Amino acid sequence: MFPETPAAAAALSVVTRFCSPALFNHCVRSYLWGAMYGAAHGIAFDDELYHVSALLHDIGLTDAFDSHRLPFEEAGGQLAWVFGVAAGWPAERAARATEIITLHMRDDVSPAVDPESHLLQVATGWEVAGRRPEEFPPDARAEVLARYPRLGFGAEFLACFEDQARRKPDSAAAASVRSGVAGRIAANPLEGRPPA
Repeated sequence: MFPETPAAAAALSVVTRFCSPALFNHCVRSYLWGAMYGAAHGIAFDDELYHVSALLHDIGLTDAFDSHRLPFEEAGGQLAWVFGVAAGWPAERAARATEIITLHMRDDVSPAVDPESHLLQVATGWEVAGRRPEEFPPDARAEVLARYPRLGFGAEFLACFEDQARRKPDSAAAASVRSGVAGRIAANPLEGRPPA
């Protein structure tokens, strides 16, 4: 199910240690949804790179790695570079993890240009705001959620974003709060409530 490489195993250890259970499951589900979407659409991607990036994409929301100045995705991206280099990756590969994590909060990236960033954008859009529900059939949803339940993820994530928005008003998280992310989270079919 997960890539069997030292870097992939290390990323799993990092998020197990530093993320809450709800955030941990979100990061794992983000990997699974993106890999599922990529397979369904014939998108070739670097599985190890995507796995590490998906697992670490919200590490900047944790107490240990929250930055006073940087938006969470930029702080997390920088940590991913450190992680990648420490795992023995060339600096260029580590920089790709930084880019993927930073871009997941930006405008859509084409799969032809950057497949891993595209997959993380699709996966987190589905996870947080219920975007593209047609891409994730009910049986696949049930299987993933049974293994990695939400554990109150929507409320926890909204609280993180509202905190980021207060402290970092120019961040993408703040823009999400201003544009109504609370309503999108509440309407997400993964939260167990149908859209209004």
